[in-house]
Amino acid sequence: MKHKAGFVNILGNPNVGKSTLMNALVGEKLSIITPKAQTTRHRIMGIVNGENFQIIYSDLPGILSPNYKLQEKMMKFIENALKDADVFLYMVEAGEKNFNEKIINQIKKSGVPLIVLINKIDLSNQEVVEQQVEYWAGIFTNAIVIPISALLKFNTDLVLKQIIKLLPENPPYYPKDEITDKSMRFFISEIIREKILLNYKQEVPYSVEVAVESYKESSDIIRISAYIFVIRESQKMIILGHKGKAIKKVGIEARKDIEEMVGKKVYLELTVKVSKDWRDNERQLKRFGYEI
Repeated sequence: MKHKAGFVNILGNPNVGKSTLMNALVGEKLSIITPKAQTTRHRIMGIVNGENFQIIYSDLPGILSPNYKLQEKMMKFIENALKDADVFLYMVEAGEKNFNEKIINQIKKSGVPLIVLINKIDLSNQEVVEQQVEYWAGIFTNAIVIPISALLKFNTDLVLKQIIKLLPENPPYYPKDEITDKSMRFFISEIIREKILLNYKQEVPYSVEVAVESYKESSDIIRISAYIFVIRESQKMIILGHKGKAIKKVGIEARKDIEEMVGKKVYLELTVKVSKDWRDNERQLKRFGYEI
């Protein structure tokens, strides 16, 4: 049997559940998940291998209209994903009918096989789901439309079968033992950012970036130092909290997840810094990994 391999890029509006799907399909928590929109900022690849196939999934930022350079960079990840996909997964919520016409037209013009996934059907009803299947089949006349629940992993096995059918014949792009293209430092910074998204409200989480400054591993412990960047002094005070209680909570929660990931005891030091224009600063954005 010939080997199949290809890039499967997941597109959709913010907060549609792309990261939940990615983790379900890969079988590992690669993308952070929060109830907040715009949780995903990077292009995160997850690699799944079978005996005769290799699927390279890409979880991408949600489609939006950029307000600053950070969001412009996020949209660049999507532009690149529109160029290199072998299969598109376009995700919508049950009941959703709004879309970015430019992206839709680019998907249509690409000629790349497309699967439309109607997510969160566990929160809907049969009539709405049937209407959605008909609606999106009208938007994408050549697409396969599948109702799913990424959270409950309902129909994700069917999604996998359809993807394998659509993959082109290729040798593996990555070694069979790899599951992602991202580094350990990247995932540590994302875990910390996830805890910030979960623990703080309003604009604070969207003004935050995390950078791992040092990662030192010995036989019994890993010592990690990370900076949390915010854009205003008032946000720094919010992140720290009264007598440092808020940042201590973030550190405890993040350390627990990091220890689970690395399988070793972790000492985590968090420092908050103010960088008022980091979201519009090319040099800072490059440092944080927002370069194609």
